[in-house]
Amino acid sequence: MRRSESTGRLLFDGWIAGMGTTSGARLILGHWLRSPFGPFSDVMLERADGHRLLLAPTRRMADFIAGTYAFDEVRVAPVRVRVTGDDWTVTAGPLLDVRFTAGRRGPVGLLLRAVPGVLAARPFWTVVTNPLARLLLGVRTRGTAGGGRHEWYGARDLHLITAATANLQGRDLGSLTAVAPPVRFGFGSTPRMPCLVRVMTTVSTRRRPALSACTPPRGSRTHEGGFR
Repeated sequence: MRRSESTGRLLFDGWIAGMGTTSGARLILGHWLRSPFGPFSDVMLERADGHRLLLAPTRRMADFIAGTYAFDEVRVAPVRVRVTGDDWTVTAGPLLDVRFTAGRRGPVGLLLRAVPGVLAARPFWTVVTNPLARLLLGVRTRGTAGGGRHEWYGARDLHLITAATANLQGRDLGSLTAVAPPVRFGFGSTPRMPCLVRVMTTVSTRRRPALSACTPPRGSRTHEGGFR
């Protein structure tokens, strides 16, 4: 993925996983296979008391994400993702350990799979998808982000998450449950049901940051294959 010089739009292609826990914490994993920064992963976590935490692999990435979304705390940690079949393992140094299983592709996933990738990547497509996403999933696919930025989400696949465990700084966050209440990082949340979504995200900025592909942190792992 690269930046469009004429529009200043940044394109990200990857997966977003959203899940809630019985402790009240809700987690959002972004696992980006291609982006203007190269491949990377990040985690956004909102605790039951409303405290919003970002875990990002580099200061550069942390600054960009924090300039787009709202957080109470930002930490730089080597976010690593390993995928074995349907099982995902996510670690962020000694801070966070998450394991979850992606299950079947439901009717919405089957519908999204029929959308050509070239169409999903176009912001104008969200004119069609935004009302449908709000009706079926309770989420928005377009809106205004922080720093004068705008975002568009083009979903291409959806799998339910069937099981998950999470540990934050040695504390068990409990078992899997709905993403409720909605997270408050940006203009929208993820679907209430825990799920893993293949998505192409476009971010439009007023400013033009000096972006180039960068090498992921040493030891980080990305998964290119995903679900077929």
